[in-house]
Amino acid sequence: PVEESRLRRGSDEIARLGYLPQCDQPAVLARDGFFAGSASARLAALKEALTERETRAVFCARGGYGSNYLLDTLSVALATPKIFSGYSDVTSLQIFLWQKFRWVTFYGPMAASGLDHGAGAPHGYEPSSLKNAITQSRQGWTLDLAAETLSPGAAEGPLLGGCLTLVETSLGTPWELDTTGALLLLEDRGMKPWQIDRALMHLKQAGKFRSVSGILMGDFPECEPPEGTGSARDVARRILLPLGVPVVWGAPVGHTTRPMLTLPLGVRARMTAADGAGASPAPKLEILEPAVS
Repeated sequence: PVEESRLRRGSDEIARLGYLPQCDQPAVLARDGFFAGSASARLAALKEALTERETRAVFCARGGYGSNYLLDTLSVALATPKIFSGYSDVTSLQIFLWQKFRWVTFYGPMAASGLDHGAGAPHGYEPSSLKNAITQSRQGWTLDLAAETLSPGAAEGPLLGGCLTLVETSLGTPWELDTTGALLLLEDRGMKPWQIDRALMHLKQAGKFRSVSGILMGDFPECEPPEGTGSARDVARRILLPLGVPVVWGAPVGHTTRPMLTLPLGVRARMTAADGAGASPAPKLEILEPAVS
């Protein structure tokens, strides 16, 4: 369920950016146990939001849990894509929309999770990447990933992925994420290093790393290890470096305490990761084509 005060602050931020937010507050603020309303009501609201013609974008209210309940019957005709922004549990919807309809979506801030804290603020959003993602219609752009290189090199391909837990739970479904040739984004929060290890090993054993061009990792907050054991970063190095592809660790995407970047999922991108020696440039991500028309 969504906190009303955070939803209001996020809506105010959307208005401050020059847009007109529309929000059915009774529906968005609904509660049904640990869900934000019943599955049938949320599905109806999602279908309406994706198909009605009066608006150009859908910003999810928050992540939480329950998007997987909407997928089996989300068989509406989605011929006219909209901007669709969210992260965390929304990864399930983003994978579904890509695999079924080839929709480009946006891994970025939500009304009550990112936008509510404001531009450039801790737990808020990085403004230039959001602006480029939703307005740049003629060319690509470049992002400073504010991260570190684990394995150097350059990788190019469709940028896909999202929250590690939700990417993993797409395995075995009709909308399982196809990572062939992808520049794969993985991030999460609140996992112990051995839980990250288990998820990465599951993806590896399922063949999801076999033909990726590169891997971009988030900064995995609240994943501190018990004393004397390996960190989340150590896990990533041990499992991902033998793949022989560029790997970047610690980008402020999704679950992060820093202003989160907005990344368009489904567009071609190029990640450049220097070897970290001397004054080597920081890792960067070039979005090679516009995400909106």
